[in-house]
Amino acid sequence: MKASDLIELKAVERRYETGLLALQGVNLRLARGEFVSLLGPSGCGKSSVLRLLAGLDQPSAGAVLREGAPAKGPVRDTSFVFQEPTLMPWADVLSNVELPLRLANMAAEPRAQAAQAALARVGLGDFARAMPRELSGGMKMRASIARALVTQPALLLLDEPFAALDEITRFALNQALRALWCPAGGQPAFTGVFVTHSVYEAVFLSQRVLVMSARPGRIIEEVLIDGPLQRDASFRESPVFAAACARLSAALVRAAEGPDSAGPDHHREAQLG
Repeated sequence: MKASDLIELKAVERRYETGLLALQGVNLRLARGEFVSLLGPSGCGKSSVLRLLAGLDQPSAGAVLREGAPAKGPVRDTSFVFQEPTLMPWADVLSNVELPLRLANMAAEPRAQAAQAALARVGLGDFARAMPRELSGGMKMRASIARALVTQPALLLLDEPFAALDEITRFALNQALRALWCPAGGQPAFTGVFVTHSVYEAVFLSQRVLVMSARPGRIIEEVLIDGPLQRDASFRESPVFAAACARLSAALVRAAEGPDSAGPDHHREAQLG
């Protein structure tokens, strides 16, 4: 690993107890502060990759390295955002966001202050005492992201968090997530890995997009997104955006045909330059 690397999957295979081979020969390196998206057909193992990165699962073969050392068990400085917000319906928004800090035995006052600050970051500062049922779908997802960020994780894993939202809300949350990852004039606040089925979403959010083959999943294509660090809606109209979307759409066609369809030139390790 390079000194700047946060986590690495080396020749990882994951075969489940049923005999299903979900992943085979997955090589992936993530640098600190990087934002990467995973694309691929349904069932190709994208979520399995996230679980390995989080330490929620272990590979059947190969290795998961965190800062060069074998990772064992859940990683403390990692947060997960799922497709459903999974908010506690009986608790207000502030209490939902406080939950990871409560579980870490943080004192009540600093816990509330940190949760309020996280809500302000996602634009929900005025909704701390609202109940989840009073929030729209997009607001619930913002609350879920605030809960994930309240611990200031080094690694944020997002498993299709915006898939169930309408397009307008989804675009707005894409822009909000980019701003959370790298505020204007600042440096990236975390390393992000985002699973999506949307080529457009992946290109807008990411510095790199990795395409996985149909099961058994492996990375068959890496596309670097040569866009600005801060992005707004105008980026979606740029030649860079259009070219990356076209290349990824073609790669997805190959990916759906299976792990060997891309040919040997595309079976390269997805890594930093």
